[in-house]
Amino acid sequence: MDWGTELWDQYDVIEKHTLSGLDLVEKYIKFVKERTEIEQTYAKQLRNLTKKYSPKRGSKEEQECRFSNHQSFLDILNEMNDYAGQRELIAENMMMNICIELTKYLQELKLERKTHLSDGKKAQQSLESTYKQLDNSKKRFEREWREAEKAAQYAEKTDQDINATKADVEKAKQQAHMRAHIAEECKNDYAAQLQKYNKEQNQFYFTDMPLIFNNLQDMDERRMRKLAQAYILYADTERHVMPIIGKCLEGITRAGTNVNEKNDSLVLIEQHKSGFERPGDLEFEDYSQGINRASSDSSLGTPKGPLDLLGKNKSKPFWLFSKKSKPSSSPLTPFSTPPAPSPANGPPSPKFGRDPLSYCLKEINKTVKPRISSFRTLRRTPAATEDFGHLPPEQRRKRLQQKIDDISKELQKELDQSEALGKMKDVYEKNPQMGDPASLAPQITQTTHSIERLRGELSKYESWLAGAGGRGDSLRYSTHSLNNNTGNNVYSPDGAQSDESTPDASQAIYAEFDDDFEEEELSTPIGQCTALYNFPGSSEGTISMQEGEVLAVVEEDKGDGWTRVRRNNGDEGYIPTSYANITLNK
Repeated sequence: MDWGTELWDQYDVIEKHTLSGLDLVEKYIKFVKERTEIEQTYAKQLRNLTKKYSPKRGSKEEQECRFSNHQSFLDILNEMNDYAGQRELIAENMMMNICIELTKYLQELKLERKTHLSDGKKAQQSLESTYKQLDNSKKRFEREWREAEKAAQYAEKTDQDINATKADVEKAKQQAHMRAHIAEECKNDYAAQLQKYNKEQNQFYFTDMPLIFNNLQDMDERRMRKLAQAYILYADTERHVMPIIGKCLEGITRAGTNVNEKNDSLVLIEQHKSGFERPGDLEFEDYSQGINRASSDSSLGTPKGPLDLLGKNKSKPFWLFSKKSKPSSSPLTPFSTPPAPSPANGPPSPKFGRDPLSYCLKEINKTVKPRISSFRTLRRTPAATEDFGHLPPEQRRKRLQQKIDDISKELQKELDQSEALGKMKDVYEKNPQMGDPASLAPQITQTTHSIERLRGELSKYESWLAGAGGRGDSLRYSTHSLNNNTGNNVYSPDGAQSDESTPDASQAIYAEFDDDFEEEELSTPIGQCTALYNFPGSSEGTISMQEGEVLAVVEEDKGDGWTRVRRNNGDEGYIPTSYANITLNK
């Protein structure tokens, strides 16, 4: 079934229907354009959002990315940035493949429709013109036939009139004959025009207009097919980027699973562990007996720690948390009530009244100076020094070890360059045509000075490191020869130290080091362990392990919380004892 046969008399309906179809295409184009604008705005807002929450270069937030939960959030921001890029890609593809293509196709359809309708109007006008000619010939035939009838009746009347002359009769007959002849010609012309009109009308209704209507039908069906393809493309455009969007979402999920709370806690410990020991108990100062008010040593013999940094205030309490109020003298809390005076000090003075303890507390409150507000004051007060003496012991050792590693790498580069210059000089001496050996003298001299300078700095920092490791610390440092392993230093969390320099006397009670540690021969395992958690092994001297991994134990925990283990491939390092289930050989 086609429009030309079934809708041959519905020209206006077809015209309105095709116009409605083109309007639908135009409406869909506008719809997709607004969708692309929404996608672009959404992507822009997502990018601004990720930029807003991304850490700035060198900021505190960027430094905290070493923690897995901070790094995971940064990964989420990166995935959202990629997700925004996919939204932009959707908008771009919709604009290119749907809006622009449909706009071009719509213009072609409008031109084609206009052409078909114009052909229909021309055929209609041609038929109407033929009909006008037919109508004119018909009216002329009608008029002339009436005139002929009148002329015939007049001739007959004149012929019967006895008073009419023969000439009048003859003239009337000639006039009637002429009118009859003209009427006959008009009749023939009318018949010809009628035949012509019928032919054109048949051509118009059975050939021309059906063809035009069928062309319009074909155009409209092609429009619908194109629009249907655009509908499908609308979904396919987004479906094509769904795998990448899925990967972005998988990346966000992976970022969540990568959060390792145990490792973050360990990283925080390694980063901020000071190495100080906890302060000992404060002794009671009996002011009632007039004794020396200077504070005595700690009852536990606390080694040097934060209190030593306070100088004359070392007898005062050390608070972990900062106080927002003014640092004024405040009474002791109920939980810190000092013990009663010892009977050895004698009976209480009469001026104590009925409550000697209250009197002592009041006297103490009058003399005690403001307390230390927090650890922050300890970090702010000292000025930075070259040997990092302003840092807590643990952080100082790490900074010194890092400095030694950097100097060792730089020194190894200089040694390699010196060796290369020596080989080049030998080649020039053997083959003078390749170059002048004397031209290498300045470079060799400069390299030699650099090596001497770096060795001096290395020795200086190694001596500082040796001194820093003799305070009962829980770290081990070992500085290898540059000629053996390119100047890399072994850092291991053990309670001992080994260095080329001579340790001071205070290190004797802590130093425990195996002289065969650096020998190539591997020590015999004393047991094995199974990892309970993942350990990154990011510190120098440690070794990474995965949950469930089995390692050989070569040195047991010496009380510092670290155990030395070895893999099957020969890699050795330290792991936290609490991170593994250790079984020693009997």
